[in-house]
Order: sequence, then structure tokens, then C-alpha cells
Amino acid sequence: MDHQKDLYFKRNVLGVSLVEFFWGLGFPIVLESTFLQLYLKHLGASSFAVGIVPSLLMTGIACFPLFSSYFSRRVRMKMPLVLLLHLVSALSILLFGLLLLSVKQPAGVLPLFFVCYSVFSICMGLTIPVWLNYVVRIFSESKTVPGLGYMMLAQNIGKVIASFFIMNVVEKYSFSSDSTPWVFIVTGLVFAIGALCFIITREVADEGDGIRDRTSFFSHTGDCFTEIIANRRFLVFLAASDLEFIVIITSLSFYANYATHYFHVPVAIAAGLFVACIYAGSITVNIFLGALNYLSLKQKFVLSKMITVLLLGLLVFFPGDVVFFLVSFMLGFGRATRNMVYPPSVKKFAGRSDATSYFALAPILTLPVTAGYPLFFGNMLDRLASLGQQSYQILFGFSALIALVALGLALATDYRQIIPASR
Repeated sequence: MDHQKDLYFKRNVLGVSLVEFFWGLGFPIVLESTFLQLYLKHLGASSFAVGIVPSLLMTGIACFPLFSSYFSRRVRMKMPLVLLLHLVSALSILLFGLLLLSVKQPAGVLPLFFVCYSVFSICMGLTIPVWLNYVVRIFSESKTVPGLGYMMLAQNIGKVIASFFIMNVVEKYSFSSDSTPWVFIVTGLVFAIGALCFIITREVADEGDGIRDRTSFFSHTGDCFTEIIANRRFLVFLAASDLEFIVIITSLSFYANYATHYFHVPVAIAAGLFVACIYAGSITVNIFLGALNYLSLKQKFVLSKMITVLLLGLLVFFPGDVVFFLVSFMLGFGRATRNMVYPPSVKKFAGRSDATSYFALAPILTLPVTAGYPLFFGNMLDRLASLGQQSYQILFGFSALIALVALGLALATDYRQIIPASR
């Protein structure tokens, strides 16, 4: 079966790379984005409101995968479902851009944005577990990491191109009510074009796919939770992975405002070049740890946590113009390493051909932290506003302590053997 998958390796790399290239063109606008935090601040949003953005995303990708996991369990060939879910996510951003054309006042834009971003977060929650399961199932185990490396390299090339586009748009038009709607419209369109590239890929069904599971939604979900809770090695891995992930997402959501407010970094630079540095870090990972596959899974896993601790230390003790560019690179490096390690690690610890339920249910276990921490961070920034830049330093320092806990858990994660599935 792995031999059959290897026959389609180049074709599948091409297909998913094209998908990710087009989605990479839109990601700097809507996901882990300096553009969004600066745009919302331009509209007069508080730090707490900025923190709502990653919380909405974390809630969406934690709660709604339950449904896609349940309804995809009987689907033997996953590609049509993956394509459909990507198209629906694309349309939610396109719709926001179209609606924004008719809303000119900031007081009306903010509620519209949060409604549409909530829809987008739900759509992504439905999409991500099915997509992750798909990209690890179309490659053989030996070629999963190189395949993901090429895929994410293409995504990050798209992101770099988009970052320079964003810088030029913000520099020329700022966040004008005439230009911003078209930014979101184009984002939705490139997402849709990218989704259609899944048609290029070829899927080989694994043994046991499409088993006629007749259990109810609650029984299916309960059985999956019971299996996951009993999987101790997976739980240690998950805690280390998600603690670091939420620290990175929160830092990405706030550090550009830190740079522009207290270190006089131009908004266009923060919205564009910071993002380019983030994706330069991601590309470095995709080449050396992905396509060339240096280091083992655990070594990559530990490395990402070390990078996160270091970058937070720089934000606390050595903030400045050059440091912000270095931190941007390190954020991209750490996040890309985590994203590369996560899918094959989940499948390894799940010990099953279809790991959709693991991808779907795992985020719920860490939801209070992943959704709550950005809100806590934003709320504390508002409360400590009188301290100026020290408010950011205090909270980035607290984040560094969380990252240290994640590093300790990563060192304790046991990659030595695959855990057999209980069913």
C-alpha cells in the first residue's frame, strides 16, 4: 500500500503544494496575521477585542471538528469532502469582503468583522481535521515529512509574496474603506482557486477505511474521547504542542502593536516586512527540516520549544527595531516546526490509518487555555496600559514561563514506539 502511495508522490506533492501556495497568498490577511491586529486597532478596537480574534479561531477549530470527524468516518475516499470544506471556508472570507463594500463606518465594520470571522473560524474547524488526515494519508510514512515540507514551502512562498503586497497596499492606501474590502475579496477568491487544486491529487484508501460505523454521534464521540484519554503518550505530546502553539499565536496577535506603539516602527513595515520575516523563518524550516528532513521528529519538536522560549526572552529584555525582525523570523521558524511535526506525530501516537478523530477531538482538551489565553493577554494589556511598554514585557515574560513548561513536556514526550489503537 505504501508502494502505491509512493507512485503518486510527485503528483500529490504538486497538488497539495498548489493548494497551499494559493492559500498562502491569503493567510497573511486572516490567520496569525499582523494585518488584522493593525486593521482592528485602526478601527478603534481595544486590546481585548484584538485578543478575541485568536480566541474565536481557537474555539472554532476546537469545537466544530467533532462534527466533521463524525460525518467523515464512513467516507472511504476523503478528497471530495476536503475540497468542499475548503471552498466553504473560502466563501466566508469572500462574503465579508463583499459586505464590507457597503459598510463605511468603523462602528458598523467591527460587528460585521466578528460575525464573519466567527463563521470563518467554524468553517476552518470543520476543515482542518479532515485536511490534516488527508495530507498524512496520501503519503507513505517514510515520505510524509518530505511531502509536508514541499507543501509548506509552497505555502510560505505564497505568504512572502502576499506580505509585500500587503506592505504596498497599507503604505499606499492605509486601511481605507475603499481598498480594504478588495483585500478580503481577493483573499476569498485565491482560497477558492487553491481548493480546486485538490483535484490533481490521487488518494489510496487504507485498510479498514469506510467501516460502516453505525454508532450515534454521542457514542462515537465518547468512544473516541475514551481512547484519547487512555493514550498517555499522546496527552503529553498534546500538552507540549498546544501550550507552545497558543503562546506563538498570542505573540503573533500582539507584538506588531508593541512595535508600532512603543518603538515607532511604521505600520506598513509591521504589516508587510514583519510577515515576510515570519515566512522566511517558515521557509527555512520547510527546506531543512522538511524537504531535506534533518533531525528526528522529537528533535524537531524540542527545537521549536527552545526557539519560542528564546524569542520571548528577546521581546522582554531586548526589544528594538532589529530584534523585531529577528523575532518575526523566529516566530515563523517555531510555528512552522510545530506545524510540520504535528500531523505525523498525531498519526504516530494514534496508531491508526484514519486519525481524523484525534485531529478533531484533541483541541477540545486544551480549549480553555487556547481560547482563554489571548483574551487574558488582551484584557491584561488594557488593565496595565498605564505601565506603557512594560505591560507587554510583563505578559511576554509570563508567556515565556508557559513556553518553558512546554519545553519540559516536549523533553518528556516518548517517540520510541507507535501506540497501538484500541479499536
